[in-house]
Amino acid sequence: MKRPLYIAVVGGGNAPPAEREMAQVVGRGLAEASAVLVCGGLGGAMEAACEGAHEGGGLTVGILPGTQRFHANAHIDVALPTGIGEARNALVVRAADAVVAVGGEFGTLSEIALALATGVPVVGLGTWELTRAGKQTDAVVRASTPEEAVALAIELGRARRSAAP
Repeated sequence: MKRPLYIAVVGGGNAPPAEREMAQVVGRGLAEASAVLVCGGLGGAMEAACEGAHEGGGLTVGILPGTQRFHANAHIDVALPTGIGEARNALVVRAADAVVAVGGEFGTLSEIALALATGVPVVGLGTWELTRAGKQTDAVVRASTPEEAVALAIELGRARRSAAP
């Protein structure tokens, strides 16, 4: 049985309209590529990505910070309450074969860092830029469109999965 890729979409819970639009296109593209969308399950970019995934006929998983399933956005198919607050960001990342970061706030930055620290590839779409000792790193693979972000995430997720023992 061939298992689908799991791609996390991370972004701000209070994302502005432009970021929500990008996240929605990413979600739709991931669904059309038969990937399972994983996110933090709440609003903003997460909700927009899930809405897009539903438009594309996809499956969505929300790893929630609280203890109540009903806090998940309306486009979550599988709501997993954790009760561990922002620490759930580590679970979102660990559940994914790759991560797409769309815009974002400090929570998104933590998810990017957790992904990179654990070897999960990150595709960035209008998100944080990382520097080390004043020099920009290339740790986050940059995409200039939502469609490119989807293609890169699928490619990187497949490569990671095929390299796994």
